[in-house]
Parts: sequence; C-alpha cells; structure tokens
Amino acid sequence: MNERIIIIGSNGQIGTELAIALRAKFGPQHVVTSDIREPQLPDAEGPFEIIDVLDRKSLHTLFTKYHPTQVYLLAAMLSATGEKYPRQAWDLNINGLLNVLDLSLEYHVKRVFWPSSIAVFGPHSPKANTPQYSVMDPNTVYGISKLAGERICEYYHTRYGLDVRSIRYPGIISWKAAPGGGTTDYAVHIFHEALKNNRYACFLSPHTALPMLYMDDAIRGTLALMDAPTEALSIRSSYNLTGVSFTPAMLADEIRKHLSEFTITYEENDPRQAIADTWPNSIDDTVAQREWGWKPRFNLSQITEDMLKNLKGKNTI
Repeated sequence: MNERIIIIGSNGQIGTELAIALRAKFGPQHVVTSDIREPQLPDAEGPFEIIDVLDRKSLHTLFTKYHPTQVYLLAAMLSATGEKYPRQAWDLNINGLLNVLDLSLEYHVKRVFWPSSIAVFGPHSPKANTPQYSVMDPNTVYGISKLAGERICEYYHTRYGLDVRSIRYPGIISWKAAPGGGTTDYAVHIFHEALKNNRYACFLSPHTALPMLYMDDAIRGTLALMDAPTEALSIRSSYNLTGVSFTPAMLADEIRKHLSEFTITYEENDPRQAIADTWPNSIDDTVAQREWGWKPRFNLSQITEDMLKNLKGKNTI
C-alpha cells in the first residue's frame, strides 16, 4: 500500500527539510505539507494545506480528505518564544498533540511522529552523557510541555496501541530554513553573521556546552526511526539522540579556520542563558544506537564547512 503522509508544521526548520526527504522517498503527491500560513517559498512539488492544529474541525477535514497512513506533527512553540507566551505555548504543544493523537486513532493512522527535546531535562538531570532514563525536572514551559507530551505519547501507545515514535532533538543546525525561536539558535545565527559582518554577538557564554545535531543527521535519524520495525523499539516516550557537543567558543574557533578575521563577543544577562544552564552538556544515545542503528555522520568541522559553503551560495548572503 502506498503511504499517504501529512506533515503538520511543515514551514519550520525541521519540516522544511523533512518534506523534501519524504517526497524524495515516497513521491511528491504522497506527502501533504501543512502549516498555519503559506510557505515563504511556495512548494509546487506536492499538495499544501493551511491548517491550525488547534482547530479540530479543520484538522478533521484534513484527515478526511487525505486519510493519512503516517502523520508528522512538528507544530510547536520553542523554548525562548515559549517563555514569552507560556499559556499559548502550552496550548499549542499539548492540545495540538492531543488533537492529532485522537484523530490518528479515529483514522487508523499506522505511525505518528512527534518531536520531543533535550529541554525535558532540568537542573537536577545529569549534565554529562545524560542517559535515556534520568531525573527530568524541566523549568521552562517548553520543556514541561515536551515532558508531558512524552507521557501522553507513551500512554496512547500503551492504552490504545497507537504507534507513536519520538526523538528528543538537541539543537538543530541547518542552512536551508531559519530557526524557530530556540535557545540553541545561536549555532545557526553565528554562520549568517560571520558571512555578512565577520562578527557575532552571542547570547550564550563562551563555555556553554550544548548537544547539537546537523540537519542532515536529524532527518536521516528521523526516517530511520520511522522505518524501524515495531518489535525493535522499546522506547515509547522519546529516544535520546545527539550528534556533537560544543561551546560557542569552540564553534567560533572552527569558523576562524575559514574566516580568519571573524570575531565573537558575548552578551550578559540574556534570559536564554538561564535556560541553557539547565540543559545537558552532552547526551547518551546508546539506546537509539542499539535498537535502530543510529549513528551521526557530521562532526563539528564538517558542520562548519558545510554550513559556510552552502550559505555562501544563497542569495541572502
């Protein structure tokens, strides 16, 4: 049977590239992209629908029209933006998820993907090589909503048999789409500013180590998880996943290997620093490695080289 896939929140950083990968794999007409507004660059390669994941009636119409076999729910409000609008973040991140899970049951969707985040960890979680199971005490509304979402996903699997799969994404680095208001966004902005102005004012301190993942690896890992046989998976909350951990200072040093005059300064008292201070420095993803063969391909030097090469080719630079 041919797959019929809906991506909800397809205009975002991950959705933009996930749509390309899924359409390459299954064919453009088999992948429906959807978001609350039109994409900046209209996609002529496949169907697109305007959808608000909180509008259950419109969502029901979408499912009725396409009868999806797979759904990727990417619509969310991220960490830094969520702290500005906590009630809206909770509503979108939780009620949007519940709407999609309920309709996935009603329409017998085979598999649902929903992203979690390293934001589920908190001040008392182990900082180094944070394990799959550990203390989880997030203190941002984004992290709290993602932790609640993990429990909801596992509940729908255990209670109703819905095949929900999830990854705890670290910071995502990509050159194709703009980041969406997260604490790790500096690791994307820095490349744009390096090429435009040869300098960057970083909102995190020089020695703030955070786990990161290059977008190519993030998409590859997501597809690998969704392709994995059901019997291989033991985690129905969300899998730890990571690529490489580094600090702003380490990234700046790597950029200077290509742009020798690049300079970086560090702003003090940015609220995103307090968020980053509660997150892991590095992640243990051995469960994903063991159960579905996860292994990242990009290290820091490869990420830096690829980002600069591709951004130089964009008209905006």
